Amino acid sequence: MSEFLKFAYEVLSQVVYNLVTWIASFIKLFITGWVEYFLIFKTYFPTLNLLAKVLSVLLMLLLIAIPVLLIILLIRRIILHHQLKADSTDNATLYREIGRLNKQVLDLMDEKNSILALKVNAMGGVERIPYMGASALTEDTIPNLKNVTGNEVPAGNTVAAEVVAAMENKDPGKAPLVRAVIEGKEDANVVHRFPKLSLVDAKYRNFQYPQYDNEISLEDFTEGFRLFAASQMGLYYPPEIVRRFVAGMAASKLLILEGISGTGKTSLPYSFSRYMDNPATIVSVQPSFRDRSEVLGYFNEFSKKFNETEFLRALYEANYRKDPTLIVLDEMNLARIEYYFAEMLSVLEMPSKEEWVLDLVPTAWKGDPVKLDSGKIHVTDSTWFIGTANNDDSTFTITDKVYDRAMPIELNEKADAFECEKYPKCDITAEHLEDLFEKAKTDYPISDDLMEKMAKLDNYLITRFKLSFGNRIMKQLYDFIPVYVACGGSEIGGMDYIIARKVLKKFESMNVSFVRDEITGLISYIDKTFGEEEMQDSKNYLRRIQNLY
Repeated sequence: MSEFLKFAYEVLSQVVYNLVTWIASFIKLFITGWVEYFLIFKTYFPTLNLLAKVLSVLLMLLLIAIPVLLIILLIRRIILHHQLKADSTDNATLYREIGRLNKQVLDLMDEKNSILALKVNAMGGVERIPYMGASALTEDTIPNLKNVTGNEVPAGNTVAAEVVAAMENKDPGKAPLVRAVIEGKEDANVVHRFPKLSLVDAKYRNFQYPQYDNEISLEDFTEGFRLFAASQMGLYYPPEIVRRFVAGMAASKLLILEGISGTGKTSLPYSFSRYMDNPATIVSVQPSFRDRSEVLGYFNEFSKKFNETEFLRALYEANYRKDPTLIVLDEMNLARIEYYFAEMLSVLEMPSKEEWVLDLVPTAWKGDPVKLDSGKIHVTDSTWFIGTANNDDSTFTITDKVYDRAMPIELNEKADAFECEKYPKCDITAEHLEDLFEKAKTDYPISDDLMEKMAKLDNYLITRFKLSFGNRIMKQLYDFIPVYVACGGSEIGGMDYIIARKVLKKFESMNVSFVRDEITGLISYIDKTFGEEEMQDSKNYLRRIQNLY
C-alpha cells in the first residue's frame, strides 16, 4: 500500500508541476515575457541595417497582434454568451405569453359556442338543429326545429314559440325581413348593400331629361365647345386640340392626355363635360393602386356592404344618362395602368357591346340597384375614360399594351386668349354623337391616294424597322381621320397625327444606335412620298427622338 501511495504522490506531483509550469509559461509568453522581448529588440535594433530594422519592427507587431486578437475573441465570446442567455430568458417569457393567449382564444371559442347553443335552443328547445349548408340559402322554407328534426317546439318555451310563429306568419309585417327574402316583395326594412348606387336609382326615378339637340354638326359642335370654354370657364384651347379630342372619342373609348404640367390636361375633359351638361367624374389615381378593387370597390364580408367608389358610381349612373359620360383618371400613370385598369381594357376590346360587363358580386340580393344584372354592371357605349399623364420620375411608363388600345393626345402648348360672346351648353345624346361619327365616315372617306401612300410607308417600315400598322391601329385610323376632317381638319393632318402617335412612337423602345442611323432616311422617304410640306408632326417627332439619342 505504501508503494502505491508513493507512486500516486510522484505522479500527481509531476502533473501539478507540469500544470503550474504551463500556466507560468503561458503567463510569461503573453504577459511578463514582453519585457524580455523588448530588451532583445532594443539590444539588436541599433546594429541592424535598414531592411533588417523594418523586418524586426514587423515581427514585433505580429507578436503583439497575436495576444490582442486572442483577447478580442475572448471578449466577443463572453458578450455573445451573455446575449444568448438574455435571449433565452426573453423566449421563455414569450412562450408563456403565447400559451396565455392561446388559452384566452380557446375560452372565447367556448363562449361563442355557448352563445350559439343558446340561440339554437331558442329556436327549438334543447335539441340541436343540424347543419343545413348551402341548401338553407336556396330552399323556400326557413329551417326550424319542426321541419328539420321533425319534432315540435317544447311546451313552455315561449321565446322559441314566438320566433317560430313570426317566421311562419303570412303577414309580412310580422316578419318583414324574412318575408321580403322569401316572397320577393318590396319592404322598407330591406338593407341595401350598394348605398351610393341606390341613391342614383332614387335620383333618376323621376328625372326630367332635357331637350337634346339632334341637328348640330360635328364642326359646329367642336367650335361651340371652344366658345363655351372661353366665354363661361375662361379656358382656351386651339382648334387642333379640340379636333383631336373629338376624333379620338370616335376612335377609342380610352383617351390619354399627355403633356407638361399646366397645359389643361384635366380641365379639357372637365370643361368638355360641362359643355354637354354632364359634369365629368374626376378620380385621382394613387400610387398604391394595384388591382380593380381600387377603381371599382369591393364587397366587405363583415359589414355586408359594397365599398363603392366614385368611379363605380359614375359608371353605374351612365346607364341612366342619354348624353356622353366622361370619367377622368387624373395622373393615371402614378400606378401601373395595366394592373388596376386591366379588366376594363379587356372589356372594351370585346367586339359585342353586350359583353361589356363587369362582375361586382357573384349573386343578386334583394335591394340591389335596378341597373345591376345578377351582380354585374354594364359598361355603356356612352362612357369614355379620359386619362391624364405626366412623364417624370414619379410616374410609370405607359406600356404599348395601353397605348395600342388608347388614343394619345399631346397638350404641350397653351392657346392664346380671345374674346367672344357667352355661348350656351349643348345637350347632345351619345347616340347622336355616334351617328355623327358614322356620318363622317360616309361623308369623308379616306381617299385612295392617301391609302396608297400609307401602304408605301407601311412597306418601308416593315422592310427597314420590322414595324407595321397593326389591325387595331388601322381600325383607329379609319375611325379617326373622317371625324377629324368633319371637325375642320385635313385628311393628311389626321393621318400625320395617327402615324406620329401610334406608329412612330414605337421607335422609343427600339435599339438606340440603329434608330438614330435610320431616322434620317425615313424622314427623306416621307418627304418623297407625301411632300416636303406635309407630315410635319411625324417628321418633328422623328427629329425629337433623334436628338434624344
